[in-house]
Amino acid sequence: MESFTFAVPIRVRFADTDAQGVAHNSAYVVWFEVARVEYLREFAGGYQALRDEGIEALVLESFCRYRIPARFDDELVVHTRCVGPRGARFRYEYAIVRREELLADGFTEHACVDAVTFRPTRVPHWLADAIRAAEASAASSSA
Repeated sequence: MESFTFAVPIRVRFADTDAQGVAHNSAYVVWFEVARVEYLREFAGGYQALRDEGIEALVLESFCRYRIPARFDDELVVHTRCVGPRGARFRYEYAIVRREELLADGFTEHACVDAVTFRPTRVPHWLADAIRAAEASAASSSA
C-alpha cells in the first residue's frame, strides 16, 4: 500500500474471534489503535509525549468498512497514515491487508484537548511538524 506512511504487523488472536474463528468487528478498531500508537511512537516520540504536555487526543469518530473476514491466526498488516493536522484535529486512515488482499479500511478522527478541562487545544507544533515530515517522506519515496 504505497500511499501509506507506516505499517504494523498483527496476528489474529483466538480472543479476537467468534465461535467460527472469524475476527469480531470490534477487533478491527483495536488494530487501528495499535497502529496509531505505534505510528506516534515511530514519528512523534509516542503518545506519552502528548500526555506529558497535559494534552489528550480523544477519538471523535471511528469508521471501518469490512470487506473480507479475517480469521484466527491470520497474519495481517495494518497500514496507517495521518492526515490533516489542523486546529485541534487530525485524522488517521487505515488499510488492513492479508498478503495483497484488502480486508478492511477506515479512519479515526481525533481532537487534542487539555487533559484537565477537556477543552479543545491546538495540535502541538512539534506533533504537526512530525506528522507533516513523516507524510512528506512517504510521499517523496513513492514518487
